[in-house]
Amino acid sequence: MTTPVHALVVAEHDHVSIRSATLAAVTAARQCGGDVHVLIAGHNAGGAAQAAARVAGVSRVLLADAAQLAHGLAENLAAQVLALTRGYTHIVFPATSMGKNVAPRVAAMLDVAQVSDLVRVVAADTFERPIYAGNAVVTVRSQDPVKVLTVRVTGFESALAEGGAADIEKVATVADSGLSTFVERVIAKSERPELGDARIVVSGGRALGSSDRFSEVLTPLADKLGAALGASRAAVDAGFAPNDWQVGQTGKIVAPQLYVACGISGAIQHLAGMKDSKVIVAINKDPEAPIFSIADYGLEADLFTAVPELVKAI
Repeated sequence: MTTPVHALVVAEHDHVSIRSATLAAVTAARQCGGDVHVLIAGHNAGGAAQAAARVAGVSRVLLADAAQLAHGLAENLAAQVLALTRGYTHIVFPATSMGKNVAPRVAAMLDVAQVSDLVRVVAADTFERPIYAGNAVVTVRSQDPVKVLTVRVTGFESALAEGGAADIEKVATVADSGLSTFVERVIAKSERPELGDARIVVSGGRALGSSDRFSEVLTPLADKLGAALGASRAAVDAGFAPNDWQVGQTGKIVAPQLYVACGISGAIQHLAGMKDSKVIVAINKDPEAPIFSIADYGLEADLFTAVPELVKAI
């Protein structure tokens, strides 16, 4: 007899609204079958709970509201999830910094094998996930009684943010673990779209040569397109761009409608983070650059000449 599926999605939110990554995780949970509940763990997070309750396909929202959950400390959040796992067959996280931080703790405490970065749900116990920097996809079957999953956000359509009418249930919160303390959050303020959610991304590589040239050449193009700025790991390591702009296997996985790669050779690490983009435009003076193999449109040219001309033409 097949065990009925009951999935709990651990939401990423800002206490007022939920992140788009959560909507992708809801879609994956729904494809597992059965009921889908969403956990909102935070402080003064009623707004986020209301937003989660409106998501299509969500049947219940669990609200854990306490000061010790305000900053999403992994130790406290993992403990909160563990306190609620009874009765659930699937615990689903988005494969974001939050999910990658908390899910392994939950899996370890439940003594189960985590299925990471899944991109397709084949069945309630069978999933597909990329390996070898996305060059191959492996099918994984889990026989664990509780499946702990992280979902690659670009692999699933977002669930509809409106149309649902789930009940909101307040649940008992766990005590502060005392294992970590929140010190400070430094947020880079920008009028640009968030890189992970942007419809258009303009990225630069090490070929730009300096942070000044990075800004001088790419910022006007991003401004014209209303795009987020991204960078290759090589550019970030060289200090040309901040860490939160990094696109790739060890950075952010993006899948915008348009991705413009300027002076990026196309190392496998970078391709793993952006190859699911709908349209890829590559500008590079090296005709052998690997980026051209996946680009929809390629321009073999010096970016310092081509990008300003492109800005003038838009």
